[in-house]
Amino acid sequence: MNNLVHFETLGCRLNQDETEGAAFIFKEKGFEPHLESLTAKTPALKNSALAVVNTCTVTGKAEQKDRRVIRLVLEKCPDCPVVVTGCYAELESSVIMSICPERIVVIPGTQKYLLSLCATKLSEFLKEKNSTLEDKVQMLRQLVSSTAPGDLNKFTLYTSRFLQHSRASIKIQDGCNNNCAFCRIHFARGKAESLAPFEVLKRIREIESKGASEVVFTGVNLSQYCYTEDGKFFGFAELLDFLIQNTSSIKFRVSSFYPQCVDEKLGKLMGSKRVQPFFHLSVQSGSSEILKKMNRPYSREAVYNAVKILRTYRPDIFISCDIIAGFPSETEDDFALTLQMVQDLKFAWIHAFPFSPRPGTSAAAMKPCVPERIKDLRVQQLTEIAVNQKVEYINSFIGVQLNATVENSRALRIAMAHGKLHNESGKIKIHAVTDNFIHVELTAHKVIMPGSQIKVSVESVLQDNIVLGKEIEASGKILVV
Repeated sequence: MNNLVHFETLGCRLNQDETEGAAFIFKEKGFEPHLESLTAKTPALKNSALAVVNTCTVTGKAEQKDRRVIRLVLEKCPDCPVVVTGCYAELESSVIMSICPERIVVIPGTQKYLLSLCATKLSEFLKEKNSTLEDKVQMLRQLVSSTAPGDLNKFTLYTSRFLQHSRASIKIQDGCNNNCAFCRIHFARGKAESLAPFEVLKRIREIESKGASEVVFTGVNLSQYCYTEDGKFFGFAELLDFLIQNTSSIKFRVSSFYPQCVDEKLGKLMGSKRVQPFFHLSVQSGSSEILKKMNRPYSREAVYNAVKILRTYRPDIFISCDIIAGFPSETEDDFALTLQMVQDLKFAWIHAFPFSPRPGTSAAAMKPCVPERIKDLRVQQLTEIAVNQKVEYINSFIGVQLNATVENSRALRIAMAHGKLHNESGKIKIHAVTDNFIHVELTAHKVIMPGSQIKVSVESVLQDNIVLGKEIEASGKILVV
């Protein structure tokens, strides 16, 4: 039998984390996971056993991309069922099914853990009979409709070995108890749930034993991590402290956090050399009035306070944020407050998005609407500030020795595939990400394996790359391997 299973992942690092877990489970069942994203130029993956698309619903554009990728997967994987899961699958299953009712199997995002059973069942099914495409589709649909959750849960898709990423990650939280006016992720993911601290520790020790130097915490809302074990309460700060004390050397990276939850206790932990100097704040606006209309549980002042705490304990920290431009009723004065805030706080990067009305959310019906051209102009202003502030941040580290992790880049995969392991002229391209999240391109005389720890020096900023949204934003040299 052909044992190739193709995976497409859209959206956040959390989705990538879950896809990695599913891919490893399929690998253990004898399948060959294929995680390279498809393009129009990709040759057809004929006779594949299965294709899986893990979707996102954060914006209308994300959903458009979901549908485009689903159609591309149907075209490039013509002989197999296509399982569509994730947040978009949770909320719009009928829309997804209408794309190709003969081949698509929808697994709602809250039942994504069923991918582990799909691996087992499909392996057994293919060994038992010479099945048709229709047989496989019906078998998978029956599995989805008839399986009770049992012992499986939101944290089932886990791996300590990563097939695509050079930096490990671990999902410790899922769901959200907030009801933000613009967001429907809480509809798709459900109420907040947290992985038990001792299970988190067990999994991180497994990751550490495989040689990983760092692990990224992922979740829908890490600020809502909450667990009581053996009579002891664990919020996120307590969990981080517990993990630092009970592991030896692995470093920790925080993916995203709410501003009002950054307190002195967390700030002190961020000052630890075991915690990477990176922090992403979920901000959305610099106007307290707009934040209130968004139903966000903090004010403008909380954002300033969070940044002050973080920089007090970690002056070199890379701090990024999210901003929604053009939320209904956002005036020029409201937006001016946002511009002032992002410049005052010198965020090293700003993820700026135009407001996108999401079906079923209260903001979808809010008035007055901000014209699209004004939204786009505001995003453009924020992005220009973001580029300038990232350039300024990276420039402040030119000539400084930094720790970095070698990334599993396309250039490196090509070099390895063609056996180009050495080049005395130093022309092998290596991509690495520093502890403080600078993505740097380097040249080497030999291949350095993804995940390896090296010391680098940044030599110049690649401003054009930053403007174009490319991942590599600086060039540098290797100091120590």
